[in-house]
Amino acid sequence: MRILFLAPQPFFQERGTTIAVDLMVKCLSERGDEVDLLTFHLGADREYPGLTLTRIEPPFAPSSISPGFSWKKIYCDLFMLRTAVRMMRARRYDLIHAVEEASFIAMALSALFRVPYVFDMDSSMAAQMLDRFRWMRPAGRLLYWLETLPMRRALAVVPMCEDLAIRARRYCRGIVHVLKDVSLITDTRSAAAEDLRGRLQIEGPMLMYVGNLERYQGIDLLLQSLAELGETHPDAALVIVGGGQPDIEAYREKAWALGVADRVHLVGPRPVAALGDYLRQATLLVSPRIQGTNTPMKIYSYLDSGVAVVATAKPTHTQVMTGNEAALARPEPAAMAAAIAGLLDDPAERARLARNARSLIRAEHSWESFRSNVHRVFGELEARLDAGS
Repeated sequence: MRILFLAPQPFFQERGTTIAVDLMVKCLSERGDEVDLLTFHLGADREYPGLTLTRIEPPFAPSSISPGFSWKKIYCDLFMLRTAVRMMRARRYDLIHAVEEASFIAMALSALFRVPYVFDMDSSMAAQMLDRFRWMRPAGRLLYWLETLPMRRALAVVPMCEDLAIRARRYCRGIVHVLKDVSLITDTRSAAAEDLRGRLQIEGPMLMYVGNLERYQGIDLLLQSLAELGETHPDAALVIVGGGQPDIEAYREKAWALGVADRVHLVGPRPVAALGDYLRQATLLVSPRIQGTNTPMKIYSYLDSGVAVVATAKPTHTQVMTGNEAALARPEPAAMAAAIAGLLDDPAERARLARNARSLIRAEHSWESFRSNVHRVFGELEARLDAGS
């Protein structure tokens, strides 16, 4: 098939949604599809057979764009719409594949050019906006209704987790198929990964968080939990991998205010290729996320690492793992601290959880499983389009 792929993000950058886009494009390339990928002006180029990469060219282009809803993204989306219209006029496509808010662009293009589209639903856009901008809450029902519009008109919706799929099935009259993310850990060791324990002079247990430092990730909760943990495990250190410099500085100040600055190490981003090497250095991996229902991509790598995981007992986590694969705690400092302390004191339980978690990932969330699901979904879409032509 000829596919116009709309990815309203900086591509390629090492963060969840763009990694998922890269995996999807790679699968479509393996299928033999011709993919025209339209994305933002930022990011590194990728090359796959059949892939043509086009970038928007906005004047006064933002030098950076953070994950989630922002006015910078809306500004760039306007130029994505303009470029997409031009591309639709220049070439005939069989299908439009639209990620996140680009589904609204796809809905308009579908009406204008009579080309069906797939809504790649990576998160709830309405929930993101309401979490970030509390002044929007009076308009919450309207935002959730607007989010359903591209679901209603899509040939298919491919959410990345079951919680999003439940909502999509209420409105989509076509295919709804969950395409869960995968572990990014490989068996290859990376020379890029330094010895964090040695460099940071950590002698006791090492807790590790990997990801961005947006408020919904619960870093405040994690620091408060570490402060609580100081009473029983004063030698436990926390290493935070990821985040931009402004967020790193803000959380360093927070650590000072809580009296845990000497045990908190914010080391900034590290390459995804070395992710497994970093995760395996930890005594425990932590995911303190407090908002959202979509499962963060890092969770699949956490569970595949061979290191036990402590996470908040929120749908973002519980739709993937149970208490048989991770320690799940209420999103409160005392509860998180107790869960961490319990595993630090019980090596046998850490090993049991880590084994179960890895078995789960290898059975249900491997690259082979993801690729098979993509081929199945797009094979069905292709058959439907052929039958309707």
